[in-house]
Parts: sequence; structure tokens; C-alpha cells
Amino acid sequence: MKKLFAIVAVMGVLTFGSTQLAQAQDAPAAEQTEQAVATDSAATQEVAAPADEAAAAPVSAEEGGIHKELKVKFIEGSAFFMSFVAIALVIGLAFCIERVIYLSLAEVNSKKLIAAVEAALEKGDVEAAKDVCRNTRGPIASIFYQGLMRVDQGIDVVEKSVVSYGGVQAGYLEKGCSWITLFIAMAPSLGFLGTVIGMVQAFDKIQQVGDISPTVVAGGMKVALITTIFGLIVALILQLFYNYILSKIEALTSDMEDSSITLLDMVIKYNLKYKK
Repeated sequence: MKKLFAIVAVMGVLTFGSTQLAQAQDAPAAEQTEQAVATDSAATQEVAAPADEAAAAPVSAEEGGIHKELKVKFIEGSAFFMSFVAIALVIGLAFCIERVIYLSLAEVNSKKLIAAVEAALEKGDVEAAKDVCRNTRGPIASIFYQGLMRVDQGIDVVEKSVVSYGGVQAGYLEKGCSWITLFIAMAPSLGFLGTVIGMVQAFDKIQQVGDISPTVVAGGMKVALITTIFGLIVALILQLFYNYILSKIEALTSDMEDSSITLLDMVIKYNLKYKK
């Protein structure tokens, strides 16, 4: 409309009488310049408006957040198979969190425990050493307690008791880890299963259409591969937790072995001092 108005205005100026032509030559030129500037500014605004809208689109998309994007991809990837992947993630994380809490509670200041038990044995008070172990949580205190219960039966019996109960405590530390490895393997397998079935559905659609359309193929491939992506992401998350759990188990096991050797040394000193 603005361009049309500018053309009409210029044509009206050009139709003036010949007597006013000389005076009107500058006016049309000025008006043309102004109209051109107005036209350019209008065009710039019209071009800028879509650009602003395009720039605002990512902002609005970002405002939706990752949560909204995940929901969209979850629905696109077939809710049936994606639900199995999500269940694997939830159950696997539950086992991981349970192990992390258990192992965190199993960690104690072993040096402080050893010092307290050693001080009690130096005085010949085995019951006081047992009380220290009873009032301390963790597998190291439990191993110490089992060994101190048989301190009067000889060092060989104490050693066998410590080794046997140490194996039991190590089993408690590793309890539930097999389930975590199961869900680590299951998550990508479920994703691959959804991908294969999605590919079969895509080929069925191609057969129905009767033509290999890029739109049909790309759409089916996209939906099919989403399940694999989510399955691999779930496996990576659970694998990180699993490696962290293994590192804590290794640290606790090493501490248990060192503390058990120290306990045997303390029992030998106790027997030499008070069981002559």
C-alpha cells in the first residue's frame, strides 16, 4: 500500500500544468526521495519483523526447556518401547542410589576405630574393645567384633573367623550390583529392539505407499532411532553410577583387609602379654 501511494503521488505531481513544471521539478524529486526512504524503511521493517520472529523462536523454544523437548522425543519414539527404557532407568537408578547410601554408611574412620580397640586391648579389657566395635557401624567394626569374640581361642581361630566374616561383609557390599549390570545391558537392548521394530514399520509404510519417498523413509528412520538414543543414554548414566559404586567397594575392601591384618597383630600382642 505504501508503494502504491508513492507511485500515485509521483504521477499526480507529474500531471501538473506546464506553467508550474519548472517549480515542480524539485518537489517531485524531494517527494520521491522521501517516499523511497519511507518505502525502504517499511521494507526493512517488514524484513526485520520475520527476522525478529525467527530470533524469538529459539528463545521460546529454550523457554520450553529440556523437559519439554524430552517429552516430545519420548512421544515420537513410540511410548510403548520408550516406557520400557524409562522403567529400566528408574529401577536401575533405584539400585544405584541404594548402593551409594549403603556404602556411604559403611565408611568409617578406621584409624580411630583401630586406636580405640588397641587402647582397650593394651589394658587387657576385651569387653571394652567389643563395646567399641558394637557402637561403631560398618563392616570393619563387624569383622573386629567377630575376631574379638574368639580372642581366647587362639590366633588361628581368630584369623579364620576374620577371613570368613570378611567374605560375608564383602558379599554385602556387592549385593545388588548384578541388577545394575542387568539394566545397563537391558537399556540399549530395549532401544535396539524398538529401532528394529520401527524400521520394520517404516518398510511396511513404504510398501503401502508403493514408492520410496524420502519423507516416509526419513520419518520412519528418525522415530526408530530415537529409542536407541535414549537406550544408550540410560546405559551411560547407569554405567557412571556403577563405576562409582565399584570404586567405593574397592576402597572399602582394601580398608577391610588392612584393618584385619592390624587386628591380628593386636590379638597376637594381647595373647603374648596376657595369655602367657
